[in-house]
Amino acid sequence: MSQAFVREGDELSLSDISPTLPALINFLTRENNGIRVYEKKVTEVEGQPVYEMSNGLRYAKDENGRWIVVEI
Repeated sequence: MSQAFVREGDELSLSDISPTLPALINFLTRENNGIRVYEKKVTEVEGQPVYEMSNGLRYAKDENGRWIVVEI
């Protein structure tokens, strides 16, 4: 199904997007009214990469491979 026909209220949430960094960047850019969001820094916490993004938040994948916002 084309994304052009997604009704209001049918938007994806953070946990619905693909567990890849490009998918996260695309999602965050759409959520930021088209203003590009980019990766600023990657750190490791408990052996897992945590991505600090230009929107001021940090993201990681949960045990199921879904994106989550993390606080360090």
